[in-house]
Amino acid sequence: MSDDRTPERLAVAKTYKLYIGGAFPRSESGRVYPVHAADGTFLANAAHASRKDVRDAVAAARKAFGGWSGATAYNRGQVLFRIAEMLEGRRDQFAAEIAAAEGLSRKQGRSTVDASVDRMVWYAGWTDKISMVLGAANPVAGPYFSFSVPEPTGVVGVLAPPESALLGLISVVAPVIAAGNTCVVVASADRPLPAVTFAEVLATSDLPGGVVNVLTGRAAELGPWLAAHADVNALDPTGAPGPLRAELAQAAADTVKRVLPVRDEPDWTREPDLQRLRAFTEIKTVWHPVGT
Repeated sequence: MSDDRTPERLAVAKTYKLYIGGAFPRSESGRVYPVHAADGTFLANAAHASRKDVRDAVAAARKAFGGWSGATAYNRGQVLFRIAEMLEGRRDQFAAEIAAAEGLSRKQGRSTVDASVDRMVWYAGWTDKISMVLGAANPVAGPYFSFSVPEPTGVVGVLAPPESALLGLISVVAPVIAAGNTCVVVASADRPLPAVTFAEVLATSDLPGGVVNVLTGRAAELGPWLAAHADVNALDPTGAPGPLRAELAQAAADTVKRVLPVRDEPDWTREPDLQRLRAFTEIKTVWHPVGT
């Protein structure tokens, strides 16, 4: 007697990769680790980045810096707005991933996605206003013009908040790239899937490869390599555990990096302000003689 019933198929577990230089490579170490939902359900595997992956990501960010920082502020704003459009287009996917990762309802997940889109749009609107707000024409006693203008700091290492897989990630990445910097981001280790999906959005948007590089793995392992890397100009340790921050600050001091002070109140729980835009810019003052 034949059995026509279809046997239960074995699902193929997905293994997510890193995002470096506009491509999705596997970790140089070959390591992966399991990702679970808030209720313990297995979701997927994620690449476990290594020191070599950090170096590759920093090299990609440095290579992209000239083109991105040299683009017009208007163009950068259009690119960030395009990212927001694509986030909106994948709203349901992000909502499902956030709900699973953070133990939220689907409605709460959609609300978080909406807040993330709004935050990206907010920073997109600031790209061509930074110079007017942070710059100045300085009064001087002499026959000179004196102007102060903000310029991007360079390559920024970012440790994304582990508590907020998407909104927290965008809250720390958007101001960095809005100001003309490039970055290497260590995503939340326990909730990496929204960050990897966000990398897929970046790869299919107008953002040049290398402007944002996303690594998955442990902040305690990858953070010190970012902090000590001589070609990283600034560090945002927002997602680092408290005891690790002092270690990162000490490592950053050896190469005279700017380290963003971590607020007691998480950025993604309130309205954004100019602090993060200001944190990753340098003020250049130019003097020019008046007259012939």
